[in-house]
Amino acid sequence: MAHTEDYRPGVGVHLVLTDPDDQVLLLQRANTGFADGDWSVPGGRLDNGEPLPQAAAREALEEVGIHIDPDDLAFSHICHHADPDGQHRIGVFFTASRWNGDIVNAEPDRCSDLQWVKPDDLPGNTVGYIRQGIHASLTSPGSISLHGWRSP
Repeated sequence: MAHTEDYRPGVGVHLVLTDPDDQVLLLQRANTGFADGDWSVPGGRLDNGEPLPQAAAREALEEVGIHIDPDDLAFSHICHHADPDGQHRIGVFFTASRWNGDIVNAEPDRCSDLQWVKPDDLPGNTVGYIRQGIHASLTSPGSISLHGWRSP
């Protein structure tokens, strides 16, 4: 029997932050090497040994300067996506509507703009799996989806 190499896709955490008008916060990616110029939600890679909710809270502080208690995060969606760069990743989405602090662009070297938008009016250049994750997070919490996979 042939042995296969262990494969573990990268894991990312993503925050669907909503305001009192039911808009979601988007950030425009810049200088990252992935989807630069496209819109996304705050988020990033899970660090080794880090629990998912703490990773999402950490990313909120690093990217948009707000403090979120991990207990105020609600798991909302998992998307297993195949990126155009050939990488396969798992995106874990959380929603939050409570936090402390004012939202700011805390990483201006990696983000060129922030904006609040209605979920039904996302920009055309929203990252594909992020668009899917936002929609699923708000309409089918707890769901799992695939994005970018080719049919066999």
